[in-house]
Amino acid sequence: MVEWPRWVRLRNDNHAGRFSVRDSRRNDYIEKARRLNIGRKNDKTEHVMASREQRFLGRKIPGALQVTKAEGSFIFDDRGRKYIDFVMGWCVGNFGWGNEVLTNAAAEFDGPDYVFPGHSYGPWTELAELLASISPGKLMKSFRATGGSEAVDIALQAAMVHTGRQKFLSLEGSYHGNAIGGLSVADSKNRQQCRNLLPHCYKVELPLDNEALERIDKFLKTEEFAAFIMEPISVNLGVLIPEMEFMTELAKLCRRYGTLLIMDEVATGFGRTGTLFASERYHLEPDIMCIAKAVTGGLGGLGATITTAAVARSMEENGSYYSTYGWHPRSVHVAIATIHYITTHQKQLLGIVNEMSEYFRSRLSQLRFKGVANHSIAGMAIGLELDTDDYASDIQAKCQRNGLLITAEGSTLLLLPSLNIDQAIAKQGLDILERCI
Repeated sequence: MVEWPRWVRLRNDNHAGRFSVRDSRRNDYIEKARRLNIGRKNDKTEHVMASREQRFLGRKIPGALQVTKAEGSFIFDDRGRKYIDFVMGWCVGNFGWGNEVLTNAAAEFDGPDYVFPGHSYGPWTELAELLASISPGKLMKSFRATGGSEAVDIALQAAMVHTGRQKFLSLEGSYHGNAIGGLSVADSKNRQQCRNLLPHCYKVELPLDNEALERIDKFLKTEEFAAFIMEPISVNLGVLIPEMEFMTELAKLCRRYGTLLIMDEVATGFGRTGTLFASERYHLEPDIMCIAKAVTGGLGGLGATITTAAVARSMEENGSYYSTYGWHPRSVHVAIATIHYITTHQKQLLGIVNEMSEYFRSRLSQLRFKGVANHSIAGMAIGLELDTDDYASDIQAKCQRNGLLITAEGSTLLLLPSLNIDQAIAKQGLDILERCI
């Protein structure tokens, strides 16, 4: 028995017996669905599911895990098997899956289905005010986005509009989303396949030491660079934690040469690294900050580009930032609840983060990996640099088979648990990791 999408099943009895173009399209859909096996409930084998996924869903590698439920720090698959989640959607589920405050906010939402960007909507202003109240430095105005990639693109545009400059500087090997702008300022390898990315994007090689500062100074002193963009703590570079001296000098160089400082806090924001925003660790006052991911806890897509008043003024006068689904009403309602949740429980929440961070540090330092294993830990952003890519991938696969979800990026294992994870659950996960190394 084929189960059809709701719009196919619905019909208006008042029109029974009448034929229309819509009826024709519905019949075409039904016939095509029969041919393609869409909606069959008895497709139980992994082979059939993987085949359908490969045929219809654009992705590099079909997912081996068919997710059916998420709760707390656990993910459940279609067989009912439970996994400890040390990924949390890559910094999306900071407060645990199914967080009661956030799910209640989503369930209780009774606002409009949609608001045209040209209209006004009170909760947009409320959310913008809340973001301004918790953001570092003089960040004041928010530009609406659907997620991190769009927030980064808006930030790059704002920097060009405000400074009148075209060039960007960033860290080699970094990641700033999948839109053209983000790909352009991230890893130079992106240009091997996409050769028409933005020009005038220059990179600083690691490590972030005095020599790197000298190279940055040489670039910026030309006064041709609109912005320097980076994650204050680069989760995407294995939890790279710059020294305080580097970040302090970087901020000084940007101010000296009129280059805007963009902090990409899409992954690091909302408590992930032990402070509300990772920029706070370095007492930074960025000109622009990008946020997304944990701001809704996974219950809706939302991102924001938060700028100083001066940058916002330039953008409002000369920028272009229309976003059809930026700050959808339901997502905004959840984001407001998220920020209230954070500010109400901030001391307790960050206390748990720092306590559990030390627990992970202690346990991981006792594990006996093959070869050298260096860990880099900031709050609940945890990177383990191993000897080889293959070893990291093998550990990830073994962990998943044994009920633990982690990620492997090259030779680095990344652990990104929820910020409020129970120590007993953390211990279970680390025990699995220990058995798999």
